[in-house]
Amino acid sequence: METTACFPLLLLICSLSTAQLQTESDNDIIPQGKQTESQGREPTNASHHQQTCTQDINAVLREMSAALAEQRVETRHLQTENEAQAAKLRELEMQKTEVDKLKQQLQAQAAKLRELEMQKTEVDKLKQQLQAQAAELISVKDRTNVTENQVEALKRDGEVKQVAFSASLLASGSGYVGPFNTDTHLVFRYIITNIGNAYNPNTGFFIAPVRGAYHFEFTVGAHGSSSASGVALVKNGEHMFGVWEHQPSHYGSSAKGATLLLEVGDVVFLRLWANTRIFDNENHLNTFSGHLLFTM
Repeated sequence: METTACFPLLLLICSLSTAQLQTESDNDIIPQGKQTESQGREPTNASHHQQTCTQDINAVLREMSAALAEQRVETRHLQTENEAQAAKLRELEMQKTEVDKLKQQLQAQAAKLRELEMQKTEVDKLKQQLQAQAAELISVKDRTNVTENQVEALKRDGEVKQVAFSASLLASGSGYVGPFNTDTHLVFRYIITNIGNAYNPNTGFFIAPVRGAYHFEFTVGAHGSSSASGVALVKNGEHMFGVWEHQPSHYGSSAKGATLLLEVGDVVFLRLWANTRIFDNENHLNTFSGHLLFTM
């Protein structure tokens, strides 16, 4: 392309040089006396001008060749730089693609990690619940064994027609019981009356020795706490009645009574509601009492 562009310029230079020679030849004024001499020298001058024009053209061609060579070197240099930049650009685009892929992978991993953390939290909660249930199951099994032994003992002793008991929560001193995150069986350890030994102060269970109607009474004591106090009367694991008390300051108590028809071996006890607590001291604010009304 560069060589083709130079040919018109070369032709222009040649034309200009020829025109200049023609003009100089036409404008030369030769004196009268010297016309013959000039005519004699004319071939020599024309040859001189032609030689000068050829030298000028050769000089221009050399300059143009040198410039063309420089342009070619510059062009190759620019092409090399362009190729290097294009390769670098392709490399950067590939790196950008890899970075985008890594970002997507990191986002997916982060989402999966959050999901695993949520699952771990649920698993931890389930573990806690299972541990609590396992502990309760062990406690129930122990109480069942004790109950079975007591029922057998009562059967051996024969029919008992006089049954009455009354007990308070703490054996001595004062303090709170609870709160617990699940319903919790209460054991009333301070015995006032236990005629017929149907109430067990070690387990907190009252076990009916005979079939009949029994009357129970229970109280719940509270003292200066933001937590409420709640207790339920339970028969063979079934919630029967409840009592509730909330005393933000000072002392307070609530009471309730119920009559139940019990078969031989039926178990009655009190249960503290989850997330509540009760207070007891030497005034015996929390009590559990019961007696046989009549057999049936």
